[in-house]
Amino acid sequence: MVRRGRTLHEMPDSRTHRGPHPQDGQLFADEMLPKLRRAAGDLNWLLSRDYPLDSALKLVGDRFELVARQRTAVRRSCCSDRQLVLRQAKMIADDRVEYGEVLYIDGYNVLTTVEAALAEGVILAGRDGCYRDMASMHGNYRKVAETLPALELIGLTIAGQSFRECVWFLDSPVSNSGRLAGIIREVAAANDWTWRVELVTDPDPILSECRQAVATADSLILDNCRSWWNLAKKVIEDRVSSVFLVDLAENSIEDNEGNRGNPG
Repeated sequence: MVRRGRTLHEMPDSRTHRGPHPQDGQLFADEMLPKLRRAAGDLNWLLSRDYPLDSALKLVGDRFELVARQRTAVRRSCCSDRQLVLRQAKMIADDRVEYGEVLYIDGYNVLTTVEAALAEGVILAGRDGCYRDMASMHGNYRKVAETLPALELIGLTIAGQSFRECVWFLDSPVSNSGRLAGIIREVAAANDWTWRVELVTDPDPILSECRQAVATADSLILDNCRSWWNLAKKVIEDRVSSVFLVDLAENSIEDNEGNRGNPG
C-alpha cells in the first residue's frame, strides 16, 4: 500500500529540480489571486458546513472555472472552521519548544516542500498557517539539485531549537526511500545532528498517534496528533530568499459573508 495521495506510477521520474510547472506563472499570476481567494473562501465555507471535500471542490471549481492545477491549490489551502481552531490550538510556537523533546518529522512532506521553495516552485500559504508545495508523490522519489541544500536548511533550523533528537519517517513503499534515508543519515553525521531515520509502510498512523511534537503539513496528521511544529514554513521564511508564494488564506470566510449567498 502506498501512502494516501501517492499512487504507483511506472514512468521514471527524471526531474533534476522541484521547480514550477510551465503554466504556473499564468495560473497563479497576481491578477488571478482574487478569484482563487474567493474560491478558497467558498470552499472553507462549505467544508465548515460538512460538505464532502470532493463534491465541494467540484462545485467551487466549476463556479469559478478553475483548471485542475488551480483546484489542487485551492484544495490544499483550505480547511473547515473546526479544523482551523483545532490545528491552531495544537501548534507549538517557536519559543515554546520544550527542552529535550523529540521531534518526529513527516519526511517527504517536509523535504519536498523545502525543495520546491528552493527551486521557486509554487508554495501555498494555507488557511491553517502551513506552507505546502504543489507536487504529488507517485510512488517514486528522486533526489534533485535542491535535496542536499534543503536538508542542510532543515537541519540548521532544527538545531536552533532545543529538541533532543529528530526522527525522520519515510514511506518504505516509495521508490528510493532507502537511498534518501542514507543521504539523511550522511548529512546528519557530517553536521553532528542527532537524527534517526525510520522506513515504515505508512507513517500517517504513527505520526497521528505520536505523543511528541510532529513536523508536517499533512491534514490527517494535523487533525489527530497531540502537537505539531510548523517546520517547513519556518525554514522557508527564515532561510529561503526568493519564494513563489501563493497565499489563498487572505480572505477569511467572514470577509466574504456579506457578499455571498449559498455557493452554487
